[in-house]
Amino acid sequence: MATTPTEYAGPAGRFMPPPGEAALLLDFDGTLVDIAPTPESVVVTPGLLDVLRRLRTKCGDALAVISGRGVDQIDHFLGDVPFAVAGEHGIAVRHRPDGPVVRADLPAVPPEWLHRAETLAAGYPGVRIERKVAGFVLHYRAAPEAADALLDAAQGWVEASGGVFHIQAAKMAWEIRPEGVDKGHAVATLMQSPPFAGRHPIFVGDDVTDEDGIRAAVALGGAGFRIPMDFPDPAAFRAWLATLAAGGDEVWGV
Repeated sequence: MATTPTEYAGPAGRFMPPPGEAALLLDFDGTLVDIAPTPESVVVTPGLLDVLRRLRTKCGDALAVISGRGVDQIDHFLGDVPFAVAGEHGIAVRHRPDGPVVRADLPAVPPEWLHRAETLAAGYPGVRIERKVAGFVLHYRAAPEAADALLDAAQGWVEASGGVFHIQAAKMAWEIRPEGVDKGHAVATLMQSPPFAGRHPIFVGDDVTDEDGIRAAVALGGAGFRIPMDFPDPAAFRAWLATLAAGGDEVWGV
């Protein structure tokens, strides 16, 4: 059953600064939007963009999306609504709407890994390979029986890299990416510059890849929430955001 704004009040008892002191740093898939069978088929629910615009205004522009997707994909779904976007788990960061995308200086994934991945995926109809500039993702949502074989192959590749690359578990996917950059890095990077600097970061996500962002937000004097521990589902989280956007400062304390 879908959650409406009157059905969910938020994670009771957790720290939440007033909007003038808060910076909202939000994951995309599984947080702002529901998980879909493929990355391309996610749906931005009616009214969400307006809610995010109002929240950005309340927070003095300090609203960012931090995602495993590329910056261009977030732009496709959200346009210029977020002030800043960190893509590829923080590998690519755009600090302001009209600014450049700054990429971390990281090694490229060996081409032979992609070739082997494609050969392996051909034996499991439904496996999808998502290429990224600094890595790639093996999606097995449509072929769950392939999970172990894909993981075994990925472990062999990253072990041979001598610690240069690692495997990040995600929802029905294995992501191979360089060491040293994660969503915690993205939080710390964004919080160094206006309009985020000096505020309390509030990071919200839904996956193991978001734990780094949560830890970074807490370490910087903010808070981190995770679906489904703090919100039962993305619909409940969107309902809470709508409540924050519509209310005064008093609704921000939970």
